[in-house]
Amino acid sequence: MSKIVPTITAIGKYVPEKILTNKDLEKIVDTTDEWITTRTGIKERRIATADQASSDLAAEAFKDMQAKFGVDPKSIDCIVVPTVTPDMFFPSTAALIQKKIGAVNAWGFDLSAACSGFLYALEVASNLLQTGKYKKILVAGAEKMSSITDYTDRNTCVLFGDGAGIVLIEPTTDDTGIIDIDLKMDSIGTEFLYMKAGGSANPASHETVDKKWHYVYQDGRPVYKYAVSRMVQAGVDMVEKHHYTGQDLKLFVPHQANQRIIEACANRLNLRDDQVLSNIHKYANTTAATIPLGLADALEEGRLKKGDLVLLTAFGGGFTWGAALLRWSI
Repeated sequence: MSKIVPTITAIGKYVPEKILTNKDLEKIVDTTDEWITTRTGIKERRIATADQASSDLAAEAFKDMQAKFGVDPKSIDCIVVPTVTPDMFFPSTAALIQKKIGAVNAWGFDLSAACSGFLYALEVASNLLQTGKYKKILVAGAEKMSSITDYTDRNTCVLFGDGAGIVLIEPTTDDTGIIDIDLKMDSIGTEFLYMKAGGSANPASHETVDKKWHYVYQDGRPVYKYAVSRMVQAGVDMVEKHHYTGQDLKLFVPHQANQRIIEACANRLNLRDDQVLSNIHKYANTTAATIPLGLADALEEGRLKKGDLVLLTAFGGGFTWGAALLRWSI
């Protein structure tokens, strides 16, 4: 029996209409467009409306996928949702997406790995597919980061945006597909990047609200230091493991946290600018949605064709990080 090779066969994206620019943020907190752009590469970000939740963003991304690839929601076997901004603790965001898109034959669940969530979900979906029990698995990176962002904290409010990227994973019969995924975690990161309240350790109370514990907290310097070293090494290790060099890559799609981190990774791999996907300037950090949004943009821009070698890397809270190598199949 030949090995089942998972591959991405369809993709969709959605970003809210509202744009929050750096100039807009200048009116809210003590910052400047130049400061934000120089240190992060971000110029603007998308913000969901008050009545839009993460499941709504994912449902809109699925509509985009349907329009482009004609995916029948009833054919989907499983829905995996990497997110740190679920609609609620339960039911799962996956269940809410199932209802909104009509995937009546699917089961599913949410997955929490912060900005590495898409790669974690890709690994889970790939392994589920290899059991032979499932044929079509939806991975939906959906985040409403504005719902956990403190817009009086100039250190974090400039970093995040809202959006969703969604991919369909199926078994391939040709020489495309996911070649390898390698994931890591180091609990030292629990000290530097987190949302303190809302869970069983610190249930919601007047105190937790007053202390702003329901917003994302980040100690920027150690996060940046670890992100550069771990993301760079993950990408280099993945390429070398399979006896490639940076020049063999058609496209490098890193998590969009900071333009300087992206450039550090690209430089270590000796990549040209045209080999690197960067859309952080228009979307900011959409956490688990950054990589699928990047892939969707690359496909729209004609930067990907079937058979291209693609490297994905991510780094997120936990700390979590990893890399994936694949042959593009669309």
